[in-house]
Amino acid sequence: MKWIKAFFILLYRMWFYILVAVPIIVLFPLLLVSTLREKFYPFFFKLARLWAKIILYGMGFYPIVKRLQRLQPQKSYMLVANHTSMADIMLMLAIVKKPFVFVGKKELAKFPVFGFFYKRTCILVDRKNTKSRQDVFYRAQRRLKQGNSICIFPEGGVPDDLSLVLDSFKDGAFRLAIEHKIPVVPMVFYDNKKRFSYSFFNCSPGKMRVKILNFINTGDLKQADKRALREKTRSLILESLQKDDFKKY
Repeated sequence: MKWIKAFFILLYRMWFYILVAVPIIVLFPLLLVSTLREKFYPFFFKLARLWAKIILYGMGFYPIVKRLQRLQPQKSYMLVANHTSMADIMLMLAIVKKPFVFVGKKELAKFPVFGFFYKRTCILVDRKNTKSRQDVFYRAQRRLKQGNSICIFPEGGVPDDLSLVLDSFKDGAFRLAIEHKIPVVPMVFYDNKKRFSYSFFNCSPGKMRVKILNFINTGDLKQADKRALREKTRSLILESLQKDDFKKY
């Protein structure tokens, strides 16, 4: 019985990668054109959202969103969430309609097919390289001026310890938010670890609940406040995860 279960889980995980690759191949001409210039990014973002929804619904994942506050079309934001799954990127794309740009580690650019467009549209950072971290701020500033928001998973990666509810946060997202005076939008992904974690046997179709918490304004903050902002954001997300208070709203 154990081997039968493992076989079906293997097929399920292989299906995920098929769903990642096939829409990109089918949409390749449109995706390529949409990445030729940064001003075409809103069109690329619509295609990316379509790609994300194909993957989520194709895997049997059903996003359910509770919003304590709504994003305004004409404003830019810093979107942050806990990071536990390869599906986090797709879920973020599926639930946020306003164009945003991911800031992510450069290693993801090595993935076949996906990596080609990832490095053309996202802001890549090499956390071991000081100059790379500094370049992120200049590139983010340019994208914000174009009317986009920024998305960062502030844990910096998926924790190796799957029992860990929420890892410590890095400073980058909060330094950017304060520098550009944009609100921080804390988001809680409750089920992604259970639905599709990096552990082979932790996967199953079902609900993916998301709660968008009240925004944290940064207009009066200075860089000296970034640690307090970081810890406040982390505490809000951690408290929601520990209480699993999704049903209250």
